[in-house]
Amino acid sequence: MYDIVVISGSPSLESRSQNVLKYIGSILKARVFSIGHISVRDVPAEDLMFGNFNSPEVNDIARIIENAKGVIVGSPVYKASYSGVLKSLFDILPQDVLKNTPVLPVMSGGSISHLLALEYALKPLISTLKGTTLKGVYYLDSQVDKTSVAPIQDADLIQTTEIQIDDLLEKMNLEKSFS
Repeated sequence: MYDIVVISGSPSLESRSQNVLKYIGSILKARVFSIGHISVRDVPAEDLMFGNFNSPEVNDIARIIENAKGVIVGSPVYKASYSGVLKSLFDILPQDVLKNTPVLPVMSGGSISHLLALEYALKPLISTLKGTTLKGVYYLDSQVDKTSVAPIQDADLIQTTEIQIDDLLEKMNLEKSFS
């Protein structure tokens, strides 16, 4: 069982959103939380494509998510929304897989005009699965170096990210302070 599960909706092996999620996971790990990582790439394509609700991998993912105290969901913006493969995964998970779980939504995109994808696409998806949605963070591609261990290139965005992490921990009632 993990304190926090990070779910990546990026179909690419290396992407900005994937790297940001790894970075957020490393921040939380440094704060001594157990972190589980799930990627849509971990799910057999056939299960996603054909909506296999009985897939052992999907059932394992559902159990991991249901036992987490908090979840972070991230995706690149595609056609003003989250990735289709992330939607395919959430479509075959139980309807209440995120019930009463604080969820931090994270998206990355090439333009500020896609900022609303966070509000009008990803957050409603999380709410449909009964998650408690936090404010979330949107990263412009120009603010993220997908090849760096510390990918966020903007000081204000780093601060925003840390505030959102603290908010997630507060909602989980697991805040740990370190001096």
